[in-house]
Amino acid sequence: MQRDLRGDEALNFLLVGDLVGVAVFAASGASAAIGKRLDLFGVAFVGFVAALGGGILRDLVIGAVPPLAFADWRYAITAVLASIAVFRLHPHLTRLRRTVLVLDAAGLGLFTVTGTLKALTTGVPPVGACLVGMLTAIGGGLARDLLTAEIPVVLQRDIYAIVALGGAILVTILHGIGFVSALPMTGAAVLMTGLRLLALRRRWSAPVALP
Repeated sequence: MQRDLRGDEALNFLLVGDLVGVAVFAASGASAAIGKRLDLFGVAFVGFVAALGGGILRDLVIGAVPPLAFADWRYAITAVLASIAVFRLHPHLTRLRRTVLVLDAAGLGLFTVTGTLKALTTGVPPVGACLVGMLTAIGGGLARDLLTAEIPVVLQRDIYAIVALGGAILVTILHGIGFVSALPMTGAAVLMTGLRLLALRRRWSAPVALP
């Protein structure tokens, strides 16, 4: 029988998913900062903001104050350590732009799932939970791109926010029918990551206005 994510199980799943997403987005932010030749502090700062920006936005929207990024030391430590690790290992990470894109896609999937689930478990209605999940996923990448003087990915033609919104809808449907154990939620995150990478490879894009 399918086990629901309730009580301690739900908290543990959200915590692990959040921390993995934090590490992935921190690595993405750090890689982008290294590509701009920032120093160690700059790399750690961009990684920190990229990792925690979406979660802070999520918590403020659903009224969970202070945000976990400030209330739980594990979030900040995970972001900083991941950023420093990327700083130290970056000579071995060839093609940093490709690394950023892959890590960003993984973070997109993870944060969409945890953001949507947290909104649902705190009583946010389904439509609002989908929007919160999308904002959680795109917030960190948006902050990273602004800090590194890049046009935010979410504002470009690439399919990005659409993947997050579609994933949030999927998570909401799974939650509504009670199919919310760790396995399907992980599968949803993997699906979003794969779709994002496939969209990049196939150069799928949203329509733009003609000049």
